[in-house]
This record gives sequence, C-alpha cells and structure tokens, in this order.
Amino acid sequence: MPTHEVNGCQLYYEVRGEGDPLLLLHGGTGIGGDWQHVFTAGDPGGYQTIVPDLRGHGRSTNPSGQFTFRQAADDMFVLLDRLGVRRAKAIGMSAGAKTLLHIGTAQPDRLDTMVLVSATPYFPAPALAAMAQLTVDSFSDAQWAAARQRHVHGDHQIRMLYDNMRGLKDNHHDMPFTPPLLATITARTLIVHGDRDPLYPVEMAMELYRSIPKAALWIVPNAGHGPIFGPHAPQFVEAALAFLRGDDRV
Repeated sequence: MPTHEVNGCQLYYEVRGEGDPLLLLHGGTGIGGDWQHVFTAGDPGGYQTIVPDLRGHGRSTNPSGQFTFRQAADDMFVLLDRLGVRRAKAIGMSAGAKTLLHIGTAQPDRLDTMVLVSATPYFPAPALAAMAQLTVDSFSDAQWAAARQRHVHGDHQIRMLYDNMRGLKDNHHDMPFTPPLLATITARTLIVHGDRDPLYPVEMAMELYRSIPKAALWIVPNAGHGPIFGPHAPQFVEAALAFLRGDDRV
C-alpha cells in the first residue's frame, strides 16, 4: 500500500472499495488497521474507504518528533487533496475525532457527515491525569512485542509516540473548541460517547452536542472510552452507517 510525503512525513494509507469517500481516523497510539475490529465483516459497502496511519503511528513516520491534532488535520487535507477528494464523510475515534474537529472547523466544506467517537472539546482533569502516566518505561516484554508489530519503525518510534501523547497535556493551543468555534461546523455530526468514559465525562459529549448545529447524540450505556469494539461493534456499525446514509432517526 502507498505512502505519500505529507508535510515532512511519510504518511501510510490504504484506499479500498468504490463509492463516496469515507475517511476513518484511529485513536491515539492506534493504527488504521484497528478499524478491522470495528467493521468485522469487512469495509462498509458503497464507500471508498480511506484509512491512514496518523503521523508517527503504525507505518507512518514523524521526523519532526512533534504531534498535534491540528497538524494531523493538516496532513489529512494534503492527503485528501492528493487523492482528489474535495468532500468526504468521516468517522474518528478519540484522537481521530479530535482531528475531525480541526478539519470541520478549519475547512467546514470538506466534511459532509462525520461520526465522533469519544470526542472532547478540551482535556478535562481525568484525561490530563491519565495522559501524565503514559509511558513505555513499565512495558512488559509482551507489550513491547505487541507495540513493535503495530508501529514498525523501531523502538524509537514507539517511545516518541508515547512521549507525544503524554505531551499533549501541556499544549494549551491545540484544543481550542469553544462553543462559537464548534458552531462553525456544517457537517451533520453523530456524537457517540460511553456513559462510563473514565477520561471524558459524559458532560463533554453534551457540550459538543449543544454547540455543533447539526448534531445528534448517542450515549452508549455502561460503556467506557471508545465504545465501538467487541460487543459494542455491531450496534455501532449499524447506527454509524445509517447516520452516514442520512437517516436522522438514529
């Protein structure tokens, strides 16, 4: 599968299928391949799925050593331009959802419909505390082996990635999503949030819902962060694809 030089990094991505462009953005320390654990029956039909590894993740490089969600959004603009995609649908999980918030506010006309999973307009105290603990220093041999299978550019990449995710807590300019800024989003937006999310209390989802004009809200009961895997996957796929098709009854 191809890579593109994008804003100084080699960005790995996969494009599969035919139809309306559908951008799938994974979570922090994840990879594009994680979507196979959501769409377990294969890519959704009727879409050209565009599945990148965000910079510094998986097969994508990050020579700058820096990561912000704003930069990740800029990377997606370049990638979509090179693929000739002017307007897309999108699903983003956690870090991917924050990237979509940047896309939707910086260039609102680029997104037709988006699904935000475990998103937040800013980092609340529980998330900041959890981010401060992100480190590979306590990794077991099994954890290192799993990380090396996912992030293929060596241990330096893995250490840098976790340093980047931890460092996001100190960046006070990358999550500027005030209600007036969120109100500029024109995409139909489904907000999906677990009511037991230990990082982003459910009030975060309510803030997004009240601020984004064309928003729908699905609070998943008894679910934590990223309620789209395992037993939650079938219901999520059904609801997300219905919303992407334009069914506002979801």
